[in-house]
Amino acid sequence: PEETVTGSFASFIGAARPERLSHTVRHRSKRMILDSIGVGLVGSTTRVFDIALRYCRMYSSGAVSSVYGKPGVKLSPTLAAFTNGVATHSMDFDDTWHPATHPSGAVLPALLAASQMFPPNTKPNGLDFLLAFNVGLEVQGRLMHFSTEAHDIPKRFHPPSVVGTLGSAAATAKLLSLSSAQCGHALGIAASLAGAPMANAATQAKPLHVGNAARLGLEAALLAARGMEANPLILDDIPGCSGFSAFYSIYQPKPLSTPSEHHEFLLEKQDIAFKRFPAHLGMHWVVDAALSVRNLFINYAGSFSPSLIRTIVLKIPVSKYINRPFPSSEHQARHSFQFNACTALLDGEVGLGSFSESSIQRQELRELLDKVVVEHPEDNVANFDKMYGEVALLLHSGDVLTGKCDTFYGHWRKPLSKESLLKKFRSNASHVLPDEKVETIITLVDNLEDLSDSSQL
Repeated sequence: PEETVTGSFASFIGAARPERLSHTVRHRSKRMILDSIGVGLVGSTTRVFDIALRYCRMYSSGAVSSVYGKPGVKLSPTLAAFTNGVATHSMDFDDTWHPATHPSGAVLPALLAASQMFPPNTKPNGLDFLLAFNVGLEVQGRLMHFSTEAHDIPKRFHPPSVVGTLGSAAATAKLLSLSSAQCGHALGIAASLAGAPMANAATQAKPLHVGNAARLGLEAALLAARGMEANPLILDDIPGCSGFSAFYSIYQPKPLSTPSEHHEFLLEKQDIAFKRFPAHLGMHWVVDAALSVRNLFINYAGSFSPSLIRTIVLKIPVSKYINRPFPSSEHQARHSFQFNACTALLDGEVGLGSFSESSIQRQELRELLDKVVVEHPEDNVANFDKMYGEVALLLHSGDVLTGKCDTFYGHWRKPLSKESLLKKFRSNASHVLPDEKVETIITLVDNLEDLSDSSQL
């Protein structure tokens, strides 16, 4: 089996050791864990989270795992993973990688839930937890690199529902110390539970994709632990019989080497993108471009005066599901180049309150949206590593002011500072936790390697 792609992944999961995690990998993954917890906590205040939680509370058997933002509420591990995954993606505020996916939201809720399953005195420690988290990231990243299609903004399947489900299975299989054969079966089972269409982007159903990835990956690992088997070649490219290749039109898998002194985790090579405001990642380019041209406009006119603007030109990549001229709901607004650019122009910022119904329905915002014209330059490709955002204001005077962003603050090429990341976490977590507990989480995550019981998280 080790000679197959699937066998190599299974061997990697079983053989991964904490000492192979470099300082950079540990540092970056702890930043991801902290940010994801904060995003999940603020996400527990949303309507879509409330719907998911009320559904899950119908099933009370085996309620041992905690729920974001709900002290005293426990669910079964799989339903806790689902609910907390929904919270993490409920505002589209979670981290993003390249090729495009939301890696933490699919893995962290599963590990948090699973860590509470263990009997007393047998719970995994913080270093075990950190290793399992990175195994889940590594599997997701390697799978996405098998397809050139995966490098672009997706059109068919929402990536975390695909690679995230297998990442969750790999991470929890590692935490549960499954055998190499069981790890392979967990990946195979997860492949049969994976996949969600992009048409549900900008709806309340989209957060379910991340919730299901966390939950179903955990379920796959638990089923494999109990003896369920799956195709041992699920990741291989077998002519005439699609396995994981069913999710991609171009698929060229490669074996994953067993961790050794020379193995380099993907997180070592490429950092993660953290969002400064709760919207689709593509919005961050146009917001930074809009804020730049807004400053030029204020220097030009003395204040921001929409009546002086004749036309707003957005130069953005072609991506249908985030090209929404007049969004009518918070989820549509989070996926609208036009809305986010105009909100940044009008308010000088985009934040949690920008996506409320009252903000979306403002007359002055609608008047700005009426002035937007979209262009798709050939050099602006739908790829988070190559795209840019440009906002041009054509004034009634004939003057033109332009702002452009090719790397927003928070992108992996321009990472958030420690201060910025902590500010975001404290702001998010304080919506549901007192200050002392917020600071406790920061300390726990910062010292995760030394934690004797990871379920304390």
